[in-house]
Amino acid sequence: MKVLIVEDDTSIAANLYDYLEAGGYEVDVASTGNAGLQMALADSWDAILLDLSLPGMDGLTLCRRLREEAGRDTPVLMLTARDALDDKLEGFVHGADDYLVKPFSLKEVGARLGALIRRYRGQVAAMDLRFADVRLDLSTMAVERAGRPVKLPPKCLQLLRILMQSPGRTFSRAELESEVWGEELPESDTLRTHVYTLRRALCEPGEADVIETLHGVGYRLMATGHDTK
Repeated sequence: MKVLIVEDDTSIAANLYDYLEAGGYEVDVASTGNAGLQMALADSWDAILLDLSLPGMDGLTLCRRLREEAGRDTPVLMLTARDALDDKLEGFVHGADDYLVKPFSLKEVGARLGALIRRYRGQVAAMDLRFADVRLDLSTMAVERAGRPVKLPPKCLQLLRILMQSPGRTFSRAELESEVWGEELPESDTLRTHVYTLRRALCEPGEADVIETLHGVGYRLMATGHDTK
């Protein structure tokens, strides 16, 4: 998925770039409104992260021209320090799809961006994640295995969500620890303990393990179980 960041604050742009690229997005950056509009029109994007205050051309004008003059319906998530209701309403009037006030959490940017792209692609049903006979309803965070409810503590729910959003992908320990615990990294065995708890909750006697451990590498979802350590 391709995302364009239009942001003149180099620190914010770099943080967004690194976070989204690590999440599997193909990312490019423009630091002025004029450059942002040119790049938005020169390629096809799954979403645009658009700062409101930009040199050359402000974000509102860019968004309006993108909608009215170019006829592009690319999802736009506006990023701004302006938190007044009138500012937000003005953003929506000019064509923004969503609005996030600085300072913001990178995780919230990722969540809102993913939701915008799913709606744009007509994939709202993707809020209901499934892998094998495991189902996770992201709207309620309810989990089922083969139709039976599975109760999980919050951190295990976060782990399951991450794994189910990219089945088959191997996540390193560092990735999972960063996603779940943020900057307050856990003790060395904490992740392993939570994966063990998640496995125990998902796997009743006779059910296959859906989490594979790649020793020295990380974890991933798989169709049949081999390793339960």
